[in-house]
Amino acid sequence: MANMKLLCIAVLCMVLAAPLTTEAGLLCSQIKSQLAPCIIFLVNGGNPTTQCCAGVRNVVSASKTTPDRQSACNCLKSTAAGVKGININNAASLPGKCKVNIPYKISPSTNCAK
Repeated sequence: MANMKLLCIAVLCMVLAAPLTTEAGLLCSQIKSQLAPCIIFLVNGGNPTTQCCAGVRNVVSASKTTPDRQSACNCLKSTAAGVKGININNAASLPGKCKVNIPYKISPSTNCAK
């Protein structure tokens, strides 16, 4: 469970690194759907799929405001709590492997309020 929380936090950090919402804002269900192809990578490592990286890029490019990024962060944290077997190192490496730059380190200690 702790690894899943870390994974969610890592994915959340990626999402928060760039704007997270569209004009109407991304719903948590949309964020989960976009990032679902990343679960295999987050658990097993290796290389993320094209679909995973496309989802990461979509979520990041859809992020526009701080509140949107904070909502995405909270969504990812709560989602991670329900995913078993996530490796935090895999999560931390996902942005780089998908060639997405984020301004912070992916970590379970990420504060969504900031």
